Amino acid sequence: MVSALSLASKAQDTIKTTSDAPLIISGSVDAYYKYDFSGHNNIPTYYGNEQNSFSIGMVDLGLKKKVGKALFVGELSFGPRSDASLPVPTNHIENLYVSYDVTDSFNLTGGYMATFIGYEVIAPTGNFNYSTSYLFSAGPFQNAGFKATYTFSPSASLMVGAFNDQWNVYTSAGRINTLGAQLMLVPVKNWTAYLNLATGPASGTIFDLTTNYQMTDAFKLGVNAATKSGNGAPNYSGVAIYPQLAVCKTVTLGLRGEYFDVKAVGTTPSSSVTALTFTANIKSGPLTFMPEIRFDNGSTNIFTDSNKAPTKSATQFLVAAVYAF
Repeated sequence: MVSALSLASKAQDTIKTTSDAPLIISGSVDAYYKYDFSGHNNIPTYYGNEQNSFSIGMVDLGLKKKVGKALFVGELSFGPRSDASLPVPTNHIENLYVSYDVTDSFNLTGGYMATFIGYEVIAPTGNFNYSTSYLFSAGPFQNAGFKATYTFSPSASLMVGAFNDQWNVYTSAGRINTLGAQLMLVPVKNWTAYLNLATGPASGTIFDLTTNYQMTDAFKLGVNAATKSGNGAPNYSGVAIYPQLAVCKTVTLGLRGEYFDVKAVGTTPSSSVTALTFTANIKSGPLTFMPEIRFDNGSTNIFTDSNKAPTKSATQFLVAAVYAF
């Protein structure tokens, strides 16, 4: 017969094991050098904007702990890359949310979360290219709200959520009226697709497709396509492709080819830009070197040359070092 004392001892062991689940700490630091061939900062996307300078990006620090069915995630960031991505830079909060697994298939999450829209992210460890796309720069970075996700199978899940009236805010202006949804599908092995929607009267409506296909052990293809309409200018449509080829275990070569079209507003005509970015990822343990060259060409004179005269094209080179932990 099992004694009451032994039962209590087993219960205490279980509680101790569960409550002592490890606090997972992860993050990155990054620095870069950039030179724009016009002699001044010229390409208007986020991050890496210091011209002819050895510059810092950010310190990114993530904290995560799961006890039983409950999870919390907190992410803090410091530096110029962080300042450009936050509604209140002095708060240093990129993510702060809690999550609960109601069942193995049904999850509830609420707080301030990295957006579910788009292909690229704020932290450089999540991107192959160091410079960012126009699609990333125009779309949301974070969404504050509440979402429910149901996983039908390893090949399909659906998220539906209610979010603050505007993107990239810690608190709403008294309205929680943005609807978000994401359908995740795995059509075949190694191919994942996300169909995303965010719509609300303040920020407008965005439809977004993000997909990755690991076609072979060495070759991967990513695609991001989006269109935005309604309030919260600018309105736009665009597509970016991300082919990547691993030439050896430590070196991968990649291209981002992007077409981005900004819709006409009032008397301001529409304009578009085509951008090609060639990047190499050279890895040495947790450190990745990222040499990169970028060519942007606009339908109108959206850039300036070395004499500050309007021109349709711009070119920049940079090399970044990103350390992940």
